[in-house]
Amino acid sequence: MFPSPTSPPTDKVQHKLLGLEALRFLATIAVLLWHYQHFAFVADRPVGLTTGELPFYGLFFPFYEAGDYGVWVFWCISGFIFFWKYRAVIADRTIDSRTFFIYRLSRLYPLHLATLLLVALLQTLYAAQHGFFFVYQANDVPHFITHLFMASNWLPLRIQSFNGPIWSVSVEVLVYAAFFLMQRFVNPSALSNLVVGMLALRLGNDIGVCLAFFYVGGVAAVARGAVADMRHRRLLEAMAACAAAMVPLALWLLGTKLASVSGILMLLTTPLLLFCCSGKFALPRRLETLMESAGNMTYSCYLLHFPIQLTIALAFTALQLPIPYHDHLFWAAYVLTTLAAARFVYLYFEAPAQRWIRSALLRKRDARQPIPAPL
Repeated sequence: MFPSPTSPPTDKVQHKLLGLEALRFLATIAVLLWHYQHFAFVADRPVGLTTGELPFYGLFFPFYEAGDYGVWVFWCISGFIFFWKYRAVIADRTIDSRTFFIYRLSRLYPLHLATLLLVALLQTLYAAQHGFFFVYQANDVPHFITHLFMASNWLPLRIQSFNGPIWSVSVEVLVYAAFFLMQRFVNPSALSNLVVGMLALRLGNDIGVCLAFFYVGGVAAVARGAVADMRHRRLLEAMAACAAAMVPLALWLLGTKLASVSGILMLLTTPLLLFCCSGKFALPRRLETLMESAGNMTYSCYLLHFPIQLTIALAFTALQLPIPYHDHLFWAAYVLTTLAAARFVYLYFEAPAQRWIRSALLRKRDARQPIPAPL
């Protein structure tokens, strides 16, 4: 999840996908603000929460109201990046299964394990003070074991537990395996990949939704590669941008309630948005570096924000004060602290742990290969 848009291993298209860096950072902010409501929770539900009274609601209301859809955007970006980078090299056996999954787990697992242990400790302290856990209640030994194997949400009816946001990464791990097997043994066309994505919706669960968004994101990547050298590439990009904007606009004008068709709407517009954002952009070097840095810290932001919330809740309990989540300065302190912590953790924990695992488990040539980062 949260893949880093690095260049593909082929020479067909060689440019940094800075638009996707910006998009995945925006999706991270959406989830961060969607979960801001946790500060109003007593046990597993909010008490006395009026969403319209949250800080900067007029500016960030789409995130407060529908930030959970950011997860679908992440899954779609993952599909784009994996098709962009891995589709050909898996099919022609340039990369084997061991290397592929070491790449993935070296990026995903260290921070997952660290935040899992941290949340387990903090939730124990919180339960001792309150008699119940903070937000996620199923913090028992069986759920802990599933988290250790990144399998917390593989089975139906699994509820969120411990560091709850990891559920979407858990689901995506299964999709990584399905993607590898299909590209290695089937190597389907873009059309058949699209069919797989659509059929996945019939599963009726999170795994099916993840598969659907992953594969339509992959189709967007195939389309981006196909138009790379076309004479009318700019026209096609403009048409895709218009289509991405016109679909929700048309539904609104027709009086269709967007909430009732949110899944189909996102499946139609997100790959179009990814296609547009993956174009070439000429930016100043400083801005390019800033966008890359923002993209790199999305996974740490995603996994750190709940432990930070839990720490804040413990601190205010110790002070015997209510959490002032309606206060604008509190909001700013929380968001900036989370972003700063995410940047720090990426630089001094995520990236070093990733390099160490790869150097220990892979040949030097393999360990140097650029890979997509999650989230």
